[in-house]
Amino acid sequence: MLSLKKISKKMGDFHLKDIDLEISEGTYYVLLGRSGSGKTQLLELIAGLNDPDSGEIWLDGENITHKKLQNRGIGLVFQDYAIFPNMTVFGNIAYSLNAGKADKARTRERVNVVADNLNISHLLTRSTHNLSGGELQRVALARTLITSPRLLLLDEPMASIDASLKDGIKRLLRQLNKQGLTIIHVTHDYREALSLSSRVGVIHNGQIIQEGKPEEVFRKPVTKFVARYSGIRNFFRVIFRNTDGKWIAISENNIKFNIKGSFSEGEGLLLLRSDEIRISVDPPLESSNCLKGIVKDILPSEYGMEVTVDTGEIFYVDISAETYKQQPFSELSEVWIEFSEEAGIALQGQ
Repeated sequence: MLSLKKISKKMGDFHLKDIDLEISEGTYYVLLGRSGSGKTQLLELIAGLNDPDSGEIWLDGENITHKKLQNRGIGLVFQDYAIFPNMTVFGNIAYSLNAGKADKARTRERVNVVADNLNISHLLTRSTHNLSGGELQRVALARTLITSPRLLLLDEPMASIDASLKDGIKRLLRQLNKQGLTIIHVTHDYREALSLSSRVGVIHNGQIIQEGKPEEVFRKPVTKFVARYSGIRNFFRVIFRNTDGKWIAISENNIKFNIKGSFSEGEGLLLLRSDEIRISVDPPLESSNCLKGIVKDILPSEYGMEVTVDTGEIFYVDISAETYKQQPFSELSEVWIEFSEEAGIALQGQ
């Protein structure tokens, strides 16, 4: 298990502040954040490239806060791979063993095993100059894995890889994790976090602002920043009120939302995921939240089609391409939208 206790580090105007984090053995942990959020800086502290100003780093019950990086049992794969251009693929993978003056026959055996596991045996005699991004990433992984790390750190591992090659690298990383390797993967890409992580932490301005299982974090964000990161586009400034034992949220344009949950009266934000909203040309027979509006825009999206509807508030609705084909509406046509009372996500005091 990796444990970070009140880790702080000031670097110029930037400050990692009181980071507490527990990562269990075998976890695939994705640290998600924008450029400048502190995710790479935190990774470097775990690896031992820098020392924290305060706090402690523990790995498997051992305090490694000030231990030399080569003695931590941690593998780090850099964003730019840090491949040695003057060496063959074999030489790159074997580098750490050769530096430690390991037996040559044993070194060759271990290189062959790792290369075979990563499907790069056919590249061992090749120069690294003409390798693809995916091949370079596998070489960098092999060079790290040959040291048998207790923990693997990945800094933006997909950043320089063509889209067509990313699925292969993802399958490889999932396989390594299933074999028991604990992985911390730094990225700015929400989709990577969703497809790979067993736990995810969102870092912003040097602090982890939400952490948990990906479905919890992305379905129930606790801040507007996390909500935007998870693709939510429907934000409404509202006043929460309890009327006859039922909760409503009233928008600035006097749209009333029926909601369920435990709240406090006052101002806040109400969020709706675009895929929680249903759209139809006919009014629903029964719905606690039903609004008539005008279609303002219809655009292709990663989910199929995104329909923008003006009901007095602007709503963004995601529907599949197949559903869109079956719906007889177009821009400027009149439609109805509906969503359940449970669909609203309330952020109070924001």
